[in-house]
Amino acid sequence: MPHQILSTGLIIAAPASGSGKTVVTLGILRALRDLGVPVAAAKSGPDYIDPRFHAAACGNISLNLDAWAMHPTAIRALASQNPGKLLIIEGAMGLFDGAPPNGKGATADLAEILDLPVVLIVDASHQAQSVAALVEGFARHRKSVEIVGIILNRIGSSRHEAMLRKALASFVIIGEIPRNESLVIPSRHLGLVQAGELAQLEHFIAQTGATINQHLDLTLLQSLARNLPQTTKSPAFLPPLGQRIAIAQDQAFSFTYPHVLNAWHSAGASIHPFSPLANQAPDDTADAIFLPGGYPELHAGKIASADTFINGLKNAADSKIIYGECGGFMVLGDGLIDAQGQRHQMLGLLRLETGFAQRRLHLGYRHLTALRGPWSGAFNGHEFHYCTILKAQGAPIFQAQNAEGDDLGAIGLVKGNVSGSFAHLIAKAPQP
Repeated sequence: MPHQILSTGLIIAAPASGSGKTVVTLGILRALRDLGVPVAAAKSGPDYIDPRFHAAACGNISLNLDAWAMHPTAIRALASQNPGKLLIIEGAMGLFDGAPPNGKGATADLAEILDLPVVLIVDASHQAQSVAALVEGFARHRKSVEIVGIILNRIGSSRHEAMLRKALASFVIIGEIPRNESLVIPSRHLGLVQAGELAQLEHFIAQTGATINQHLDLTLLQSLARNLPQTTKSPAFLPPLGQRIAIAQDQAFSFTYPHVLNAWHSAGASIHPFSPLANQAPDDTADAIFLPGGYPELHAGKIASADTFINGLKNAADSKIIYGECGGFMVLGDGLIDAQGQRHQMLGLLRLETGFAQRRLHLGYRHLTALRGPWSGAFNGHEFHYCTILKAQGAPIFQAQNAEGDDLGAIGLVKGNVSGSFAHLIAKAPQP
C-alpha cells in the first residue's frame, strides 16, 4: 500500500470581525509561499470573496469549509484534498460566532471537527494590559478549542508592544504587526471588492507578505500546525445540473463554490465557461446553463445590451435547463433597477422585477426543500443580498426556513425549464 502524504493545518481566527484576519491570512500565505513552503488555503463559512484573495496569495484554489451547511465528513474530505501542504484556514467573524440561535457553524466548530489548533489575531490598537483578560477568556471558553498562539495586530509603538507582551507572558506570541494604513482592502456593500477588480492586487499581496515575513515568526507558526484527519468517504454536495454545463463566469457572475464545481466534475459532468460581459452565448452543446451570483447590478447596462448572450439564453429556454442563483436569478427576470433608479431590461425568462433603489439586507443560512425545478430533496444554503423583489409571478422553486427553523415561505420561481432564487446552494442536507 503506497505511503499517504499527510496534510497539516491551523486556523486563523479573531475575537471579532474587523481584527485583520483576511489581510494577515493573505500575508501569511504569500510569505510562506515565498519561503518555498507548500501551502493551501480555506475559508470558514459561506464566502465568495476571501477565497479568491487566498488563491491569488498562495497560487492554489481556496475552498469553503462550512460547519453549518456541510456534514463533518464532507468538511474532513475537503480539508484533506491538499496532500503534503500546510492548510491555512481563515475564520469568519469572531471565533465563537455562528448562526442563531446557538452559534452553530462558528469557526470554533470547524476547529473541533478538524481537531486543528487556533491562532488568535488580536487587534490591540485600543488596549494595553486589558488584552490579557480578552485572550484568557477566549482560551478558556471552550476546552475542545485550543488556542496555541497569538498574533498582535495594529501595534502603535515599541512601548505598546512591550506592555502587551508582558501582559501575555503566559501565551505564545507569534509576532506583532505595526499599524499600517496601507494594508487595507477596499470594500463595498457585500464586503470586500473582488480580487479581480484590484489592478494593484499583486503589489498589495507582495507588500503584505513582506510585512508578515518581517514581523511574524513563521517557523514557529508552522510548528504549531497539526495533522489533518484523513477520510476516503466522498462528500455529498449537489448533483450536476446536466452532463454538459455552461456556466457564466466573469466579474458580473463570479460567485461559484469550487467544491460544487469539483463535485459536478467528479460525477462526470463537463464545465463550459462563458462570459455574458464579453457578449458570449453559452455552448450550443450544453444541456444545462448556470448563471451564478455576483454583481450584475454593477454591469446591468452592459448585460442589457449583450445581444448574443441574451439570444443564446432565450433560444435555449425551450430545450435546456437554465438555473440562476441570486444575481443570476435577477438577470433571468424582466428588469433590474439599479441603485440610481435606472431600469435595465433583463432576459425576461421569469416574471421577476428586482431593484436596489430601496436597499434591504437579506442575510442568513437557509434550509431549502425543492418543490419543483431541476433539484429534488433538501439542501442547505445561504442568502446574502440587498436587492428587493418588486414583482414576482409564478410557481416557487423552494420552501425555505432560516437557521432557527422559522418558516420563510416559498421562494424563487420556476417557468418551464428556467428557474432560480436568491438562495445559494452549498450542500445536500444531511440525512437524519
